[in-house]
Amino acid sequence: MNKLQDIDASLLPEITVTEGSLAQRVHHSLKTAILALDFPPGANLRKAPVCERLGVSRAPVADAIARLASEGLVDVVPQSGTRVSYFSMDEIREGAFLREALELATVAKVTRDLTEDQRKRLSRNMRLQELLIEDDDVPGFYQADEEFHGMLMDFTGFRHLANVAQSVSLQVSRARMLLLPTPGRIAETLAEHKAIFDAISSRDEQAAQDAMRAHLGQLMPRIEELRLQKPHLFNLTQQSHSEAG
Repeated sequence: MNKLQDIDASLLPEITVTEGSLAQRVHHSLKTAILALDFPPGANLRKAPVCERLGVSRAPVADAIARLASEGLVDVVPQSGTRVSYFSMDEIREGAFLREALELATVAKVTRDLTEDQRKRLSRNMRLQELLIEDDDVPGFYQADEEFHGMLMDFTGFRHLANVAQSVSLQVSRARMLLLPTPGRIAETLAEHKAIFDAISSRDEQAAQDAMRAHLGQLMPRIEELRLQKPHLFNLTQQSHSEAG
């Protein structure tokens, strides 16, 4: 068996936020690296390099890893150590299903209740997405994409909605980072966002939901194709069970 690679701790974002406990801040740094795929699926997550990089003791790192394990982002293997979780198609499908239900309800409510200030904020985000495509800034576009969806959820007035959506679709968010560099995909994503924005601006609730459904419907077929192209990134246990069947 080939030895799994260790994480590159130099890619770990330094702790800059001051809110929350030290363990929470370490968790945020590690989670950011995992979701950005700087720590790829299957990589060994050793505590010592993390402690050295962030300048912290082992205790907050251990607490952060325990939280990541509860979120399904790392696997703690007894007598073996900790590794970044492989992608799980079961978890991705479930996350995509839950996220779609929340997004469709969100866009319907926002379309009904949209204020002029909210419309302007969405419009500014759309212009930012266009600039990021011109600059070929894929990570920046991903962030603007997340902000677009996050704003829509904030506009519902439900304070916990965005956090709930993120928690149920962590695996989806991570997989999407693999898809955005696909040639032409970010331009397609922008066009889909524009269709959603235009429908919301026109206060056409059905069109807004249809546009959101079409946008989200691109995801699973692309991830399924990705699984065939890069099977080494996906859950090995599920693969072996599938092959055995």
